[in-house]
Amino acid sequence: MTAGKNGITYAEAGVDIDAGNALVEGIKPAAKRTARPGVMAGLGGFGALFDLKGAGYTDPVLVAATDGVGTKLRIAIDTGNVDTVGIDLVAMCVNDLVCQGAEPLFFLDYFATGKLSVDAAARIIEGIAEGCAASNCALIGGETAEMPGMYPEGDFDLAGFAVGAMERGGELPREVSEGDVLLGLASDGVHSNGYSLVRRIVERSGLGWADDCPWGEGTLGAALLTPTRLYVRGAVAAVRAGQVRALAHITGGGLTENLPRVLPEGLGARVDLGTWDLPPVFDWLAQEGGLAEAEMLKTFNSGIGMVAVVPADQADAARATFEAEGHSVARIGVIEAGPDVRYTGALL
Repeated sequence: MTAGKNGITYAEAGVDIDAGNALVEGIKPAAKRTARPGVMAGLGGFGALFDLKGAGYTDPVLVAATDGVGTKLRIAIDTGNVDTVGIDLVAMCVNDLVCQGAEPLFFLDYFATGKLSVDAAARIIEGIAEGCAASNCALIGGETAEMPGMYPEGDFDLAGFAVGAMERGGELPREVSEGDVLLGLASDGVHSNGYSLVRRIVERSGLGWADDCPWGEGTLGAALLTPTRLYVRGAVAAVRAGQVRALAHITGGGLTENLPRVLPEGLGARVDLGTWDLPPVFDWLAQEGGLAEAEMLKTFNSGIGMVAVVPADQADAARATFEAEGHSVARIGVIEAGPDVRYTGALL
């Protein structure tokens, strides 16, 4: 071979294959904890296998969803508290799947960073595994991308991909009718939407992530990293019991934009804003940011993370089903003739 320039390795270019391999080995126990009927192979292959018949389906229809965590990641990165953003990632995907009537079956993640920290990545993926286990959803694969020059030091991004199934003919929404009752399932705070506005309000307040939380215990950063609530087990149970006609995951766009997505033409909803308690984080955001009620309802979940549309004669039974899975439930309104979502009472 002709003598040339001194050699350079991939590691010297910023990509550490050995670190990636160590991460895969380290997270295998976390993925194994999420195993469920239907899983055919563990991590490490070129693809992941899942047996729908083994999961109990006879004539299945697949449903897929993908999402991220948004700028909530900025708080996690700045504080170094990355342990729960994986739960957010799972929740944003699987909470959407159940709104179609599907049971989440398996999950894959995409984690991209400039320089791989095995410890930080493992903590993130442990959170993903925790969210999957709580949703009876198997973590069966993913991708860790180390991309020097693409992300500033310490930064990363996350994306999630969930696949679920339902028996043919089981899709939601179905037969939503005038007089149906709206059950609101309580959120655990801001969840994973509206954080560009949250961060702007915090900046204007003069507070830092390490400062005391103005509305509760601990630091402001930790309070704002409270993970998105998972609604899967309650939703799947209620759907299988035949108690639900539609489910709406209240994410970006709030009640104002998301509830109409499950309503047929000619029907709207009346929501009584006085039927649930507004979590204190939203009181603080509204006051500190000078936010109007309409802005709150269109930007944030405002205390309601999912809405179930149920027949009036099934409202009590559906409520009991959700409460049995640990959800706080309020009867927040009714389906009415006419377009759009109409509000009564006061949120703030």
